[in-house]
Amino acid sequence: MARKRYNNLDNIGTDRTLKQFKQWRDERRRKRKDYSYVIPNFPPDLAFLKGNRSELSVTWIGHATFLIQYAGLNLVTDPVWAKRMGFQRRLGTPGIPLQDIPEIDVILISHSHYDHMHLASIRKLYGSKTKLVVPSGLKRKMVRKGFERTYELGWWEELQLDNVKITFVPTQHWTRRTPWDTNTSHWGGFVLELFGETVEARLQKHPIVYFAGDSGYFRGFAEIGQRFEIDIALLPIGAYEPEWFMTSQHTTPEEALQAFEDVRAKLMVPMHYGTFRLADDTAREALDRLEADRTRRGIPEEQIRVLHHGETLRWP
Repeated sequence: MARKRYNNLDNIGTDRTLKQFKQWRDERRRKRKDYSYVIPNFPPDLAFLKGNRSELSVTWIGHATFLIQYAGLNLVTDPVWAKRMGFQRRLGTPGIPLQDIPEIDVILISHSHYDHMHLASIRKLYGSKTKLVVPSGLKRKMVRKGFERTYELGWWEELQLDNVKITFVPTQHWTRRTPWDTNTSHWGGFVLELFGETVEARLQKHPIVYFAGDSGYFRGFAEIGQRFEIDIALLPIGAYEPEWFMTSQHTTPEEALQAFEDVRAKLMVPMHYGTFRLADDTAREALDRLEADRTRRGIPEEQIRVLHHGETLRWP
């Protein structure tokens, strides 16, 4: 039986030809890049993180990996503590050592690419009550790997875990882990919000968090902004160069800011840069372009929160 293959909105393709790969390789050989800037590590507040079960916090581990503490749940997004990604060595150290991470309730997987789904990291995080939330087409694989408490969501589907509603939302991307499984599972982001009208929600509005996963710029950002009143948006700004090659699958810093405006969030946290050399851009270039375009757009400085590895954003 043929396996189901998933698509992007408007059937936007991300396939590249062998000729284009060779062109990128030739361009890379001619480039001279300064990779000396490494994202600093901020000493994590482990005492707070291990004791916190009420306050919203977002801690950047690196790349697309965050520890999010939300309404009493400890969640990790796209867990990757790997020291290498293929031939590329990790550029910095994870913000929190894996052994120091608090007990995890939920692991969110945006898609199955190796830099977003590292099985060895998941195994070490997976406790006796941990649940995995994955895109359509991926549950069977994860259960086969031993993660029995796996939930599978399609675009716009939602899941309630305790008082938290998790909605799986579209991105523009693709997946592959072997030569035979291209796009046999989907890709997307997650929106976290408090479920129902609790006393806490009535006394103080609980923020809505949007984790964008991995995406090129697309019209889906605007639809997400129409459906949710997002407070914090975790958005990718790296792995965009060469732009002619990456444009359909990774946002530039400027496109990330446009996505921030599209989803109408109050605060943006940049991610997906400076951890692995997946493309030709550098962390310094991504941050400099982000700042230049923030100024051009007139976005207040306090609406962009650039975290160091291990640094925690506490709300408010």
